[in-house]
Amino acid sequence: MEDVQRLDPETEFLCSKQETGNEWELFKENVRPLKRGRNIHLLNNALKSQSDSQLKRSLLENRRRLIQAIDEYQGDDPLHPWIQCIKWVQEVFPPGGDYSGLVVIYEQCARAFWHEDRYKDDLRYLKVWLEYAENCTDAEVIYSFLESNKIGLSHSPYYISYALHLESNNKVKSANNIFNLGIERNARPIEKLKAAYRKFIAGSLARPKATEDESTEKHLPVRSFGTVLARGENQRHITGGSDLARKKLKPDRNNAISIYKDTDTDASLVHQPDESNNELKLWHSIGSRAERNKENNAIPAKWATYKVPQRPVPRIGGRLAAATPKIEVFIDEECAGMPEVDDEGGKPSTSQLTKADGEDLKRETQLLRENPLRNFPLNSLPR
Repeated sequence: MEDVQRLDPETEFLCSKQETGNEWELFKENVRPLKRGRNIHLLNNALKSQSDSQLKRSLLENRRRLIQAIDEYQGDDPLHPWIQCIKWVQEVFPPGGDYSGLVVIYEQCARAFWHEDRYKDDLRYLKVWLEYAENCTDAEVIYSFLESNKIGLSHSPYYISYALHLESNNKVKSANNIFNLGIERNARPIEKLKAAYRKFIAGSLARPKATEDESTEKHLPVRSFGTVLARGENQRHITGGSDLARKKLKPDRNNAISIYKDTDTDASLVHQPDESNNELKLWHSIGSRAERNKENNAIPAKWATYKVPQRPVPRIGGRLAAATPKIEVFIDEECAGMPEVDDEGGKPSTSQLTKADGEDLKRETQLLRENPLRNFPLNSLPR
């Protein structure tokens, strides 16, 4: 019986000459991690689409059908097709990026249900908002929006995400207040919130004292050659310096104030323009009103020396023909990329997602990153 030599997995794959299945090993540095993990089959197809144009068109068409299914949904949970579409886009566009349209989908999903009471306490809807905040530069305005509209305030992920965002911006005291607010409101699950708070406290103790609220270091005296004053020396230095400054500012009433006169200036070094003797003499009189207003005595006259040339316009049937070409109406790029809005309190339309190409999605994504609430009605914004 012959001994069969077993090949290692890498050699076995190379001998099989498979074209798909291991794209993850080639592009894994471009894949954005997900907390729930990824479907390896969808991931490999998504990574292969970077070099296969036909597969890429197939994925884009599938995204269009998922977005179209949102408008055609007739069930009792209209949030469900949005969640399915978001999860699919996260899987199929692993690097994320502006061309995926994920930020636009986040924004339209959040704007579709912000005024519905049944979703204000839905954890799925809150997670859409939190994932949207992670993709925006001005995320703090989103947390303020959720607070003012009472969205997700009974869930601990809101307070944890908000506090960690403040901590990343060195707002440690504000982050501590958010944790305490969540514990005071008994946000569920409370154990998860308290565990995150203990971890935050441990990190705060290991962090240097300089925080957002300590601005006293800006007023300390500057020492050369890297020397640092001790606390007692610093206090004596500040007290002594303030006493010296107070003595300098206190006037001496016994001595008169001396006025400086520059009498040693060499006249040859000073540049003086050529002026007549009359101009160098002092003014003994400012003249009458008519003399002072002599520059306003010019009489207005008709401009008859220049005529604006007129372009001849042809006449048709005794009437002037319409001038061509017509004036082109200016369209602002920010307004051109705004989603369509119907009359139901700012509810978005998904027609933009189905019709827009990659450049339109990229432009709208960049605008939403800078201003996440740009398409929301004014009465919903935090005051």
